[in-house]
Amino acid sequence: MSNKPLVYFLCTGNSCRSQIADGFLNAIGGDKFEVKSAGLEAHGLNPRAVQVMHDAGVDISGNSSDVINPEILNRATYVITLCGHADEHCPAIMNPNVIKWHWGFDDPAKATGTEEEIMEQFRTVRDSIKTRIEQFVINGE
Repeated sequence: MSNKPLVYFLCTGNSCRSQIADGFLNAIGGDKFEVKSAGLEAHGLNPRAVQVMHDAGVDISGNSSDVINPEILNRATYVITLCGHADEHCPAIMNPNVIKWHWGFDDPAKATGTEEEIMEQFRTVRDSIKTRIEQFVINGE
């Protein structure tokens, strides 16, 4: 167990947005934070998320898609939901000291069109999450 503040990113399936956030926070602020991610369900790691993160210089290929762990949830310093569904359906947090935030991002896995159009949506969401992570690491909010 680490003495660093624990950030727990939550999404519906722990396949895209929470994995991207997990990857960026580990890459940018892993020296300051313990980082975990999970979903209401485990949908598996999305290969397009792995690819766009690889393109950004961050390897998340070894990440696993996990279901929310109540022990980690209640040990977290920050619980950050990345989709409305997770925000609305997140299990009750018993620890009153947990800081819960919602950072909503569109689900790139629902993008349609050509492969390039879908990948562009993944890149857009990835870049938005990176900007939000950088703000969090610098400003703590």
